[in-house]
Amino acid sequence: MINSSILESPIDYLKGIGPLKGDLLRKELNIHSFEDLLNHFPLRHIDRTQVNFISEINFNTDFIQVKGYIDDWQVLGVGRAKRLVAQLKDKSGDLELVWFQGANWIEKMLERRVEWLVYGKISFFNSKAQMSHPEMEIAADINVEGMPFLEPIYPTTEKLKTRGLNGRQIGKLVYNLLPQINAKDLPENIPQHLVETLRLTPRLKAYCDIHYPPSQEYYQQALRRLKFEELFIAQIRHNLTRVRRNRHSRGIRFESVGQLFNTFYEKYLPFTLTGAQKRVLKEIRQDTARGHQMNRLLQGDVGSGKTIVALLGMLLAADNGYQSCMMAPTEILAQQHFAGLSELLKGLPVEIRILTGSTKAKVRRDILKELEEGLVQLVVGTHAIIEEKVKFKSLGLAIVDEQHRFGVAQRAKLWSKAAIPPHVLVMTATPIPRTLAMTAYGDLDYSIMDELPPGRQPITTIHRTDIHRMKVMEFVRSEIDKGRQVYVIYPLIEESEKLSYEDLMQGYEQVKTYFPEHKYKISMVHGRQPAEQKEENMRRFVNGETEIMVSTTVIEVGVNVPNASVMIIESSEKFGLSQLHQLRGRVGRGSEKSYCVLLTGQKLSNDARERIKIMCATNDGFKIAEKDLELRGPGEIEGTKQSGALNFKLASLINDREILEAAKLYAERLVEDDENMDKAENLPLKNYLLATKGKTAWSKIS
Repeated sequence: MINSSILESPIDYLKGIGPLKGDLLRKELNIHSFEDLLNHFPLRHIDRTQVNFISEINFNTDFIQVKGYIDDWQVLGVGRAKRLVAQLKDKSGDLELVWFQGANWIEKMLERRVEWLVYGKISFFNSKAQMSHPEMEIAADINVEGMPFLEPIYPTTEKLKTRGLNGRQIGKLVYNLLPQINAKDLPENIPQHLVETLRLTPRLKAYCDIHYPPSQEYYQQALRRLKFEELFIAQIRHNLTRVRRNRHSRGIRFESVGQLFNTFYEKYLPFTLTGAQKRVLKEIRQDTARGHQMNRLLQGDVGSGKTIVALLGMLLAADNGYQSCMMAPTEILAQQHFAGLSELLKGLPVEIRILTGSTKAKVRRDILKELEEGLVQLVVGTHAIIEEKVKFKSLGLAIVDEQHRFGVAQRAKLWSKAAIPPHVLVMTATPIPRTLAMTAYGDLDYSIMDELPPGRQPITTIHRTDIHRMKVMEFVRSEIDKGRQVYVIYPLIEESEKLSYEDLMQGYEQVKTYFPEHKYKISMVHGRQPAEQKEENMRRFVNGETEIMVSTTVIEVGVNVPNASVMIIESSEKFGLSQLHQLRGRVGRGSEKSYCVLLTGQKLSNDARERIKIMCATNDGFKIAEKDLELRGPGEIEGTKQSGALNFKLASLINDREILEAAKLYAERLVEDDENMDKAENLPLKNYLLATKGKTAWSKIS
C-alpha cells in the first residue's frame, strides 16, 4: 500500500471511468483505487509505428500488429464449441480472427467498410495463421498525437471489453493517471545508498517507465527496479521475523546429548547415517541448545531418511526430560510412523503411544493420563493430538509431517500445548526449489536432505503408450511371481468425482482381466469409500495380503510398503510433475530393484511430453521441483499456496534468481546492522513497512 491521498482515491473518480466501469474494474480485476490501477502492470508494449502486412506472417511470428478491413464473419458451432470467425484483409492477404468467448457482443461491434487496427498473438490451425481474441480499434478513432510510440497492453477480461475497456483502453486510463502523481505520492522505500550502489531507477520514474517507457531500455531498467523492490521488501519482512523470533522467543534448552540418544546411535541405528542426515542433526542440536525456540523446515526427497532424524531429535528431547509428539495428516501414515518407530525403539526404555480418531475410549483415557503425568515420552498421531483434552507434562519437541496438509491454526494449537513453546520441526517430502524455499519459507531456518541412505537402488522409470499395455502387464506378472507387490494409479479428476470413479472402476475391471481374482488378490482404494473400508483395504496391501493396489491418488503420500516394486501410473499425462514424483516414491523403499511405468495415450501435449521426459531422466526431486516451478509457476507448487510470499506482480522466481539473491543478501545485511531501522537512511523503508503492515497476506509456518 502506498500512503498517499491521490492514490487512495476510489477508481470511479478517474476521468473516463465513472460508477459502472468502476464497479466492473473492482469485480473483474480487483482494482479499487488509483493505486491499484498504477500497480496493474502491462503485459507487453506495442510499437505504435510498426504496422505489418498480413503476408509478413510466418511460423516464427509471435505478436504482430496489422491493419485491414473485415467484410465477412460467421458464428460456428453450438454450446461450448461456439465461436465467431472473421476474415481480416489487407492488400497483401487475409488473416482469420477467432473469438471463443463473447461472440454475441463482438458480432454487434464489428463493422464493414471501416479500417481496423488489430494486434494479437499468432497461432496456426491446419497450417493456416489465425489470431484469437485480438485487440481491435477502428484506425480512424485512434488519436496518436502526444502519445508515446511504445503503447502498453494490459490484462483485461471479456466483460470489461464489452464496456470498452480492452487492453489498449486501460492503457489510456493509466496515461490519464500518471501526470497526477508526484514524488510525494511514491516516496522512496529503498535506502538511497542501495539505490545508488545497484543503479536502480528512482521509484516514481520506475512507475512511469514501466507503463509508458521512452524506449525498451528504460522499460527494462524500470522492470529491474520494481522487481528488486518486491523481492527486497519480502526478504526484509522475513529477516525481521526470523531475527526477532530468535532474539525474543523463549525456548527450552536441550543441554546435553544423553544415554538414550547415544545408545540408539551406537547400537540400534539400522544403517550408517548419510552426510545430509548428520548435517541436519547437527543443526537441530545447535538450535535446541540455544535457549530460543527452534523453527526448522526439514525438506528431504522421498526415502531420504527424515524419520530417523526426527527420532534422534525426539531421543534428544527425552534425554533432557522432555516429551515429543509427531503429527501426521492421515491415520494410515500415523500408524506407519508408530509401527516404524516402535520397531526401532525395541530394547530402549522409551514409552511410545499412538493417538488417532479411531483410538478406543478407554485406551484414549489411559494415554491422556500417561501424557499428563509424563509417563510417555513419545506420542504419534493425527489431528487428535491437538484436541483440547490432550495435555502434556513437558512437551519439548513438536514434529509435523507433510506440513502442507495442516492449516496454520491447527499447527498453532500444537505449539500452545506447553508454557514455553516447544521446538518445532516441520517435515515435507515434497522437494521445494531452493529459490522457492528462500521466498516462501524465508522466516524459517530450513534444512535440505538430498542424499539417499545406502542400499537404496534408484527407481527405473519408463514411458509406455496404451499399445504396449499387454507387455507392461506381462512384466507386472513376472514381478508378482517373484513375490513383489504392485500399485496401479488412476488420475483424480478434480472437476468430476463421478468421472474419476468411473475411470477407476473401468480400470479395476481391466486389471482383473489380466489378473483374475481366483489367482490374484486386489485391493481398491478411492475417495467414495467409507474411511473404515479405505483403511482396511490399505492395511491388507501394507500387510501383504493383496498383491495389487488399484487406487486414485489418495496413496500419494505416506504409504510405506518396502515389498512394492512396481508403480504403474495410468494416464500419466494428466498428472503434474510433483505428483508423479510423489507417486513414484511409493516404490523403491526396500532393497529390491523397483520400477515406475508411465502409461499414456498416443497424443501428448508439449508440456506433458516434457514432464514424462524429465521423470524418465532423473530421480532427483529437487531437479524435478525446479522443472515443475519452470513449467507451472510458483502459485501451483504444492504446499506454497498458503504463503503470501508468492504474490509477486513482476518478479519471477525462475527468471530473476540473480535479483532474488541480491535482495536476500542486502536485506540480511540491513537487518543485521539495524534491526529497528532507526538509522536515518533506513527511515523511508521503516515508514513504508509500517504503512503496509497487515496489508500483505504473509502467513507464518508457526
